[in-house]
Amino acid sequence: MRFSHAVTSLLACAIVLAAAPLAAGETAGGGAMKSLGAKTIAQPCPVWVIGSYDAAGKPNVMTASWAAICCSQPPMVTVSLRKATYTYGSIMASEAFTVNVPSEEFVKEAAYYGSVSGKDVDKFAASGLTPVKSELVNAPYIKEFPLVLECKLVKTIELGLHTMFIGEIVDVKADESVLGANGMPDVAKLKPFVFAPGNADFYGIGASIGDGKEEGKGLKK
Repeated sequence: MRFSHAVTSLLACAIVLAAAPLAAGETAGGGAMKSLGAKTIAQPCPVWVIGSYDAAGKPNVMTASWAAICCSQPPMVTVSLRKATYTYGSIMASEAFTVNVPSEEFVKEAAYYGSVSGKDVDKFAASGLTPVKSELVNAPYIKEFPLVLECKLVKTIELGLHTMFIGEIVDVKADESVLGANGMPDVAKLKPFVFAPGNADFYGIGASIGDGKEEGKGLKK
């Protein structure tokens, strides 16, 4: 009898919990959204061209999109590369790299840099762009690209198929033509583009849709 009473009590609790209202703002899961599985399709991703010197001192570049700002102070970026890439070994040896941000006019070059290996070809010679030796880190940057971050390697993290390289930004260089009135890069002038995992397309960036500091004020209580 005691066992039956306990079971009855547990069932009653389960019914109460199942019927409990959702917290404010919550909706039941498993509704209209379709599961796509565990995939790397967070969109969009940046299009960054990573510059480095190989063991022979030859300048090389590769396009990467598994990348982001990862720390404000000190300023740092992260880029994740497979060990199979030529750039992986170069960064490990030189402990430095550059992040070159292309404008839309260099979409073909960015696509090319991500489709061939520096082990097999001289990408600078093939594309006609110009390597410039950084005075601050042991890595080259692309003269024609409007925005460059010079980085020293501070940490690597093994994640699985990819290794995360964390670099401290030593300096940022920008062509004056892409600077706004505040002296900072203006996205409308820079015209960078992004990569969409899933369909592997490049997309331009549209006009501003609001001030990031102002738009949320109307929702604050």
